Amino acid sequence: MNAPATQASLAPASPHVPVHEPVHFYSDGLKLSGQFTRAAGAAPGAKSPTIVCLHGYTGRKEIYMPGYVRELSAAGFNTLDFHHRGFGESEGVRLRNKPWDQVADVESALVYLSQRAEVDAERIGLYGTSFGGSVAMMAAAHFAQVRCVVSVGSSAHCGRSSHDKRTYSQRLDWEDLMKLDRIERVMTGQSRRVPYDVLVPSGRAEADSIDTMYKVAERYPEGYPMENYDHAYTFVPEDHVARIAPRPCLFIHAERDTIVAVNEARSFYAHAQEPKQIIVIPGANHVDVYEPRNPAVFRIVVGHMKAFFDANLR
Repeated sequence: MNAPATQASLAPASPHVPVHEPVHFYSDGLKLSGQFTRAAGAAPGAKSPTIVCLHGYTGRKEIYMPGYVRELSAAGFNTLDFHHRGFGESEGVRLRNKPWDQVADVESALVYLSQRAEVDAERIGLYGTSFGGSVAMMAAAHFAQVRCVVSVGSSAHCGRSSHDKRTYSQRLDWEDLMKLDRIERVMTGQSRRVPYDVLVPSGRAEADSIDTMYKVAERYPEGYPMENYDHAYTFVPEDHVARIAPRPCLFIHAERDTIVAVNEARSFYAHAQEPKQIIVIPGANHVDVYEPRNPAVFRIVVGHMKAFFDANLR
C-alpha cells in the first residue's frame, strides 16, 4: 500500500512528560547505555508492548529521539532507546559504525527487554531513524521475536546510497583518500578521522541541520572514522527484508530527502513482502521528520507510526 501523508495525521503534540530510567546491557562484552521509558498509564505489574528506538548515523539520539519517545510512551508503549557501541556513553571504538555489530546490539536489546517484568516479550517492535531504520529492517529480518518494524528515511542498499551522495569527480577524490586509509588501518590499526559532513555529504537543508541541530562538531570534535564508509557500503538490508513477512513493515520517507533519496524507500518496499506499507511525506527533507527541526512534519510521521504500532502490537 502506498499511502500519502495527510493532515489527519497532524495530531497535537502530547503533553505527557515521560519518566526515563537509565539502563545498561552488554553486547559482545561491551556495555551499552540507554534509557527505558515506561508506557503512560500502565497498571502496576502489567506487561506492555515495547518499541526499541534506533538512532541514526550521527549517533545524536539525544537531539532527535526525545519527541518520538514521548509520543510513543504517551500512546501506551514502553520504549528502549540506547546508543550503539562506540556512541554516546556506550563502550567501543569511538564513533565506529559497523552495521552488523549494530544488528548484534539490537539482538542484545531484545534479550535485555525479555528480562524486564514490564515488557510483553511477545509484543516488541522496532523503529529506526535514518541509518537506524536500515539496521532495524535487517534486525527484523533475522530475529523472529520482532513483531513489526518501521524505518524513517532509511537506505535499502547502503552502498548505492553512499554512491549517490557524491558526483563522479568527488567519488574519485574520495576513493583516493579511502585507499590511503585502508593501508593505514592495516599498518597502524587506526582509521583517519573526518568531519561528519565530509564522511556523509548532504543537501543544503540537511547540511544546515548538522551545524544547528545535530551539532556534531561540538559533540564529536574528533570526527568520524573513514572506515565507516567501507563498513556501510556492503550493508544491503533490501536483500533480506522479504524474510520479515508475514510480520508487517512500514517505510516512511521524505519526498525531497537529500541525504537518503526517496527511491531507497521505494526499493525497500519493492523488495518486501506483504503486509507492507510505504508513506512518502510531500515536500519534506530528511531532517524535517525531527521535532526540533519541523514539528508539523514530525507530528505527521509519528502519527503514522502510532497507528501502525497500535494495529500490530496491541
